[in-house]
Amino acid sequence: MPRIKVLPNQTLCPQGAEFDVEPGAVLCQALLDHGVNIEHACDMSCACTTCHVIVREGLGSLVPAEDAEDDLLDKAWGLTSQSRLSCQVKARESDLTIEIPKYTINYAREEH
Repeated sequence: MPRIKVLPNQTLCPQGAEFDVEPGAVLCQALLDHGVNIEHACDMSCACTTCHVIVREGLGSLVPAEDAEDDLLDKAWGLTSQSRLSCQVKARESDLTIEIPKYTINYAREEH
């Protein structure tokens, strides 16, 4: 069972977080299910960049991003070569370490 490690984020999880998920779990939903209230303004439909994460460890174990995700990521705040939209990432067998950027492109935080 893969383990997700979330690096500390001042707003969303100041202490960081760690939890196990089933293979195939969508990262954005897993974060929400474990109390990390990541933004997801488009309700996880790959139409915005508010669920942007940086995969610090385990990126190579993931299915590569599709064109629609890559196109959106160009608009993400703090884009890196390890950036992904958490609504498009499905956990596999490997552990992941992720960082949630400090900012999103939203001017106001969505409350879901």
